[in-house]
Amino acid sequence: MIIDAHAHLSPTPFGSAENYLEMLKQSGIQQGVVCPGGMLDVRKMNDFISGQKKPDTTPKNDYVSQSVQAHPQLHPVACVDPCDAQSVAKLETYLGQGFRGLMVSPLVHKFSFSDGTMAELAALCGKHGVPIISHNGWRPGANTLDYVRLAKAFPRTNFILEHMGAHPADAEATDATASMDNLFLETSLGAHLHIVETVKKAGPNKLIFGSEYPLSHPAVEMKKVFMLPITDGERERILGGNIRELLHLD
Repeated sequence: MIIDAHAHLSPTPFGSAENYLEMLKQSGIQQGVVCPGGMLDVRKMNDFISGQKKPDTTPKNDYVSQSVQAHPQLHPVACVDPCDAQSVAKLETYLGQGFRGLMVSPLVHKFSFSDGTMAELAALCGKHGVPIISHNGWRPGANTLDYVRLAKAFPRTNFILEHMGAHPADAEATDATASMDNLFLETSLGAHLHIVETVKKAGPNKLIFGSEYPLSHPAVEMKKVFMLPITDGERERILGGNIRELLHLD
């Protein structure tokens, strides 16, 4: 079974659940792991990176929940703002509602991985046996090694780093995931050579296929995995087996 482990849903024309499900059908992908999107308009990323526009800091967890209830082939991951004093309590509520992990977004919310609240969130995820998922923040306190330090502090919590870390090839991410049992890299937007080298060094059990919908198409990102010089069994791990185990989908 193929599972897209990284998609963002939002009540927008470009990020809707309906659009995503059609892309999954086109791609021959059976299931998807979905989290809130739309906080940044991915069609206009330069406006946010340059500071011309500010993100919508309210995660659309309700839309994700509604989408999952209507489409059981989707699995929800919650997003909370670690700067919110109620973030830990909110995550506890979402996990009680069936959300299967936590996504944090350092591009949207101005926190650091070393913040005390992140430690509380990591401990809670470990308690519930669900992973933390994040991308790189490209600023002090929210870079690859900051995330790695958090993961080392909570060895019973699993951590997924999106996009293979920092573009175009993050050797720090590769080295860390090769040496740590609880750190995994997600492949969307990753460079082919970087993915190949990471498989060699860390093994196929440490990589997870994701699409980064709506910014990319699931079929486009899946093609990268099919182009890897690995066995069919190793490919199956990356395309679904690893995330199925991390989210306890069996």
